[in-house]
Amino acid sequence: MPTALAFNLQQFSTEDGPGIRTTVFMKGCPLRCAWCHNPEGLSPHRDLVWYDVRCIAARECLRVCAENALTLTPQGMRINRARCTVCGKCADACPAGALEVIGMEWNADELVRELLKDRVFFETSGGGVTFSGGEPMQQVDFLCEVLPRCQDAGLRVALDTCGAVAWERYARVLDAVDLVLFDLKIMDAARHKQATGFPNELILDNARHIANAGKPMWIRTPVIPGYTDDHVNIAAIAQFIRDALPTVERWDLLAYTNLGKPKYRRLDLAYALEDAVLLTRAEMESLRQTAAEIVPVAHWSGATR
Repeated sequence: MPTALAFNLQQFSTEDGPGIRTTVFMKGCPLRCAWCHNPEGLSPHRDLVWYDVRCIAARECLRVCAENALTLTPQGMRINRARCTVCGKCADACPAGALEVIGMEWNADELVRELLKDRVFFETSGGGVTFSGGEPMQQVDFLCEVLPRCQDAGLRVALDTCGAVAWERYARVLDAVDLVLFDLKIMDAARHKQATGFPNELILDNARHIANAGKPMWIRTPVIPGYTDDHVNIAAIAQFIRDALPTVERWDLLAYTNLGKPKYRRLDLAYALEDAVLLTRAEMESLRQTAAEIVPVAHWSGATR
């Protein structure tokens, strides 16, 4: 039986589909969006991170690391990621929980049992389970195992996807999905590739295929300063939704959040939006108006300044 590597199970989520949901965040993503707020989901493998606010300099982690991949300096813990095998011994040894392995393995039966613990909340709120990431379709073999089990258990399933995988993968799982949350970021092909590292032709084709299959869709557009926040881009996405995606029930404009910034430091990754500021309410409302003139089901949400 295939297993999945997930970096978080978020209970009581209200942002990833209707009602109260448990969101399964799975590791691995084909995109490299400059603004990604879940960089711990990019790699398909486990990651080791260090939390400075938890560290008490007990040094037990240094003692148990057979690879000599850890160095405690006056500036903090340094992880030699070329040496680190992410075995987890340092995290187990740390008395303060300052080191943590990101990525937990699940098989389908174990995961469904865990999800069913919140069944009463799903039933009373019209919620369910959302598979997100990262990009959950990177682990499609596991989805083929777990989604029918969710369906048999009476759990309503949403799939949150960036669209950047082969259509054949979607064809394998769509019958066991009730709702698709689909990201549309940038309509201009060159700008999309520059911002995400991936062209958008396949993404747009997959959106059309999902709609043609009659599957209900919610579109999600991250509104990112300097990348996606211009009216021309929002209007172009709106026109595509209107003309090509008749099953869209909702379009969410998601205001940029900088809450992911500390995650980049923990993963030793550069963050392109280091100096970016939140958008204003007026800016978000103006973009929503542009969107709603063409797609009336457009909404916006998120923190603003």
